[in-house]
Amino acid sequence: MCQGPDLGRARLARVPELPEVETVRRGLAELVVGRTIDWIDVLEPKCFIGDPAALTGHVFAAARRRGKVLILDLDGGLSLVAHLKMTGQMVFRGGGAGPDAPGVSADPAEAVQRSHNWGAGHPTDSLIGDLPDRSTRVVVHFTDRAALYFNDQRKFGWLALTRSDQVQRVPLIAKMGPEPLEGDPWPEFRRRARRHQGTSIKAALLNQEVVAGIGNIYADEALWHARVHPATRVGDVSDAKLKALLAGAAASMELSLSLGGSTDRNYVDAEGRRGAYLDFAEVFRRDGQPCRRCGREIVKTRVAGRGTHYCPKCQREPRA
Repeated sequence: MCQGPDLGRARLARVPELPEVETVRRGLAELVVGRTIDWIDVLEPKCFIGDPAALTGHVFAAARRRGKVLILDLDGGLSLVAHLKMTGQMVFRGGGAGPDAPGVSADPAEAVQRSHNWGAGHPTDSLIGDLPDRSTRVVVHFTDRAALYFNDQRKFGWLALTRSDQVQRVPLIAKMGPEPLEGDPWPEFRRRARRHQGTSIKAALLNQEVVAGIGNIYADEALWHARVHPATRVGDVSDAKLKALLAGAAASMELSLSLGGSTDRNYVDAEGRRGAYLDFAEVFRRDGQPCRRCGREIVKTRVAGRGTHYCPKCQREPRA
């Protein structure tokens, strides 16, 4: 079921990072899990892979995440794999179904949830405006009259139907490195990073096959925490420094999640509000400002094809 040109791309640029996707997952877990699909309206065929009719009558059972990818499990052994890419959104609109609607409880608390409006993703008026609109690609209609809208201005995001036991075989997911916030990622991270001895450490951190979920923001933050220059070759980075990089990325992500999970201007949190992490970032978008550790001015350069922020004193440039 799960075939398409985008599903095998493990290296993704300018897409939401792990904390942003985690805030979307949490919102979906609260509002979608337990609801029954009435029908799915696919407005843009390239954004939905599989047969939408196969999902009619199925109930969402869980909302998971692997790296920057959302996994929505349903009963019957089916799953929807979703990638928001750069401009994707998930917007939930409660149906406000009355107590006489089939299968709807009269419990007042449940009525509040049914009427709940929630959106997360790229901050456009689609999060609060009337839907569907010009950016709506897929609509999941529920039996209680609520609906989940998948919006994407650029049509790069997608939903793919697959069997739950095949999710880990989706090429994009199968190639991913360890999760930085789960279990003990260090042994696998070290093994995968050492495969790229000649590349820059910044490029290695951005490579989803080395470690899942880290993008430009957290790569810069991790490098600052570990006092490693972003252009340093992986082969010149000690195991101790590699471990410090992983710890720094995890610490930055945990802080971001505690502050709303939104770190970039392109993403908002589970209530449609921008997070506060950038107010506490150590280097990202702080070029021209003093380093909070040594006072030297933060510099912006380009490494691995991405805008990169670092402290020239704390993160010494490698010798040629």
